[in-house]
Amino acid sequence: INCVWNMLTFRIRNIGIMAHIDAGKTTTTERMLYYSGYTRALGDVDDGDTVTDYMAQERERGITIQSAAVTFDWKEYRINLIDTPGHVDFTLEVERALRVLDGAVAVFDASAGVEAQTLTVWRQADKHKIPCVCFLNKMDKPGASLSYSLESIKTKLKANPVLLQIPIGSGKGFIGLVDLITKQRMVWQGKSWADDGRLFESRVLEPTDDPELLEEVDQARGGLIEQVADLDDEFAELLLGKYSDNFDAVPAGKFQEAVRRVTLARKGVPVLCGSSLKNKGVQPLLDAITAYLPAPNERNHDLVRWYKDDLCALAFKVVHDKQRGPLVFLRIYSGTMKPQSAIYNINRNGTERMSRLLLPFADQHVEIPSLSAGNIALTVGLKQTVTGDTIVSSKASAAAAARRAQKGAEEKRGSALSNRESSSLVLAGVEVPDPVFFCSIEPPTMSKQADLEHALNCLQREDPSLKVRTDPDSGQTILCGMGELHIEILHDRIKREYNIETHLGPLQVAYRETILQSVTTTETLDRTLGEKRHIVNAELTVSPWSESATGTSYYIAYEEEVEAQISAEVREAVDSGVQSGYLQGPLLGYPVQGVSTVIRSVHVEPGTSLAMVSACISRCMLKALQQASGQVLEPVMALEVTVGEEYLSSVLGDLAQRRGCVRDIQSRHDNKVLLATVPLAEMMGYSTVLRTLSSGTATFSLELASYEPMNPQAQTSLLNKMAGLS
Repeated sequence: INCVWNMLTFRIRNIGIMAHIDAGKTTTTERMLYYSGYTRALGDVDDGDTVTDYMAQERERGITIQSAAVTFDWKEYRINLIDTPGHVDFTLEVERALRVLDGAVAVFDASAGVEAQTLTVWRQADKHKIPCVCFLNKMDKPGASLSYSLESIKTKLKANPVLLQIPIGSGKGFIGLVDLITKQRMVWQGKSWADDGRLFESRVLEPTDDPELLEEVDQARGGLIEQVADLDDEFAELLLGKYSDNFDAVPAGKFQEAVRRVTLARKGVPVLCGSSLKNKGVQPLLDAITAYLPAPNERNHDLVRWYKDDLCALAFKVVHDKQRGPLVFLRIYSGTMKPQSAIYNINRNGTERMSRLLLPFADQHVEIPSLSAGNIALTVGLKQTVTGDTIVSSKASAAAAARRAQKGAEEKRGSALSNRESSSLVLAGVEVPDPVFFCSIEPPTMSKQADLEHALNCLQREDPSLKVRTDPDSGQTILCGMGELHIEILHDRIKREYNIETHLGPLQVAYRETILQSVTTTETLDRTLGEKRHIVNAELTVSPWSESATGTSYYIAYEEEVEAQISAEVREAVDSGVQSGYLQGPLLGYPVQGVSTVIRSVHVEPGTSLAMVSACISRCMLKALQQASGQVLEPVMALEVTVGEEYLSSVLGDLAQRRGCVRDIQSRHDNKVLLATVPLAEMMGYSTVLRTLSSGTATFSLELASYEPMNPQAQTSLLNKMAGLS
C-alpha cells in the first residue's frame, strides 16, 4: 500500500513561494522544512547552507536561480512546495512553476510593501488564476509597517487584502501575533523558549491582557467580519440569521470556511505576518496554506476531465544529473504513474520508457513505487521530453480522450472546446519570453567545440529562455538570454559543470525592426533543376501593423481570389515564405514585427516544388521590406530605483544622460522610489554606476516594458556602428 506517498487528493497542497528579490522566500521555505521535521538544522542564505539553494552559484551569491521543489508533511497534509527566483532574468522559472501549481504564497518585505518584481510575479499568478496567501515578512525591521504594506497591496496589486493577523510589537519589539479568527495570542520569546522558534506560547486573549491590544484586536476583527460578509453570501446569511445578536460569537470553524471560499474564488487574499529570519509566524503560515489554499481536485482543469482515470501529466522542468541523465519534473493531473512503464508524449508523438520515479527534495531525491494524481513527480529515463510537453499512458489513451472530448463538444454545441483542442488534448505549455541580450561564445580550442555544443544543448533543454543560434555570416555561436546576470550564470555553469573555459564576446542588445510605409512589389522565380523547370510569380503588399489589435507581432492575409485559387499545400508554403521574411529585417537583420503582409497573387506553374514557392515569397518579402523605409525598434526597460533622498539628484542626472524618461517619484519611508523607462542599450554596467552614485545604498530592478522606435540620431549612430563606420 502506497499510502505514505499517495495521500488523499484533498490532503495535498501544491504551492509556490514567490516574491521580489530579498523578500525572504528561501528563508521562509527553510523554516517550513525545519518546523515540519524535514530538516534537523536551520539553514541560512548568508551561510550558503539552505536546502533549496543548492547550486554553487546560488550559495555564493545568496540568490535563487533555479526553482527547487521540496515535498514535506505538515500535520495531516502533504505540501509540494516550489521556491522560485526573484530576479527578472529568471522569470521563466517562476512562470513554469506557477503553471503547474494550485496556490501561491506571496512574500513581502513589510518595510517595502509591493516592489517591482512582486508586481511581475503577481501578474503571472493572475494569468493562471492561482489563489494566493500574502505573508508580510521582516516585521522585525525598524521600518516595517502593516498599514503601508496593506495599502500597497490594494493600490499596486489591485487586490483585496483580508487581514487575518495583527502583530504584537513592532520593529525589534516584534514578539508575536494575534489570530483574528480564533483570537489566539501567539508569542515567540527567545529567552524563555527555544531560540529556533519551534516552541511558542499560544493562548486565547483574556480580558486582563493589554487594553490597547484588546481594543486593536476587537476593531480589526470587526472589520474582518464585515469584509468577509461582503465577499461571501453564505457567511453573510449566517451572520444575519443565527448570530445577528452578536457577530463576535460566530464559530472560528465557520469563519475559516468563509475565508477559504473567498480565497478560492479569488475575491480576496488572506494576509499573515511574521519574521522568517527570527523564526516567528511560520507555523501559522503553514496552517493557513492547508486551511485556505486549494487541493488539486478544487482546481478546474478542463481538458483533464476527458482522460478520466488515465494518466495525464505536464512536464514543466528538466534538470541534467551527471549520474542519472535528464531528470524531468512532471505535474500529475490524473491517473497514476509507476516506474518501469512506457509513456506517450503527445507533443513529440513518441513513446518513451520511464526507468525510475522519484519524489523531489531539492537536490536529494527519494525513490518511490508509484505516485497518484495531484502530486509533483521526478522521472528518470525520459530522453526526448522537454518543458511544456503533455504526457499520457499511451497513444490509445490519448485517442480515447479525444473521442470523449469530441462527443462532449457535439452534445454541447457552442462549447469552449475547439476542434483543435478536442483532437489533440494537449495541456497548455509554458510561455517563453523573448531574449533581450545576446553575445558570442567561443571554446578555448576547436577540439572543445563539440563539448560546448553538448553543454549548450543540455542547458537549453533545462532553460527554454536560453536561445542558441549560429551567426550565418561569421559562423560564431550566439548565446541569447534574459539579462546580464542570466548570461553570466550560464557562462559560470559551463565552466563548472562541463569543465569548459569559454570566452564571451561583448554583450549586445536584441533589437527588432519594423517599416514606416506600405509597399507593393512583385517577384518571379524561374529556375531549372535537373530536367524540371520551376516557375513562380508572386505579388504582395507589406504595411505597418498595430500589434495591439490582435496581440500578435505580425499579420498575414490573402485577397479573396487568391485564397479561393490556391491549394492548402501552396498556402502553407506561402505562409512559410512570409514568416522566413520576418526573421531578418532589411536594416540590420533583426526579426521584424509590427508588419502586415497581404498576398495579392500567387501563380505556380505545374511541377513547381513547394520549396520554390517559399523561396519566391521570401525573396519578394525581402524586396518589399527594403523599399518600405525600415525603422529599428529598441527594447525599453521599466526601471525602479530605491534610493536615499540625498542621492536622488545624482541618480536623476545619470538617467537623463541615458535617454531615460522619469514616470514617477514615490516616497517609501525615508527613501525615494524612482520609476522610469530607459533604453536597454544604455543600461550596460548600471549596477556599478548606481553603487558609486549612492555609496552602495541604492537598489534597482529592470524589466522589459516594450519595444519602441529609436530616434533618428540614435538609429544612424547604431547603423554606422554595425557597419564599422564609427
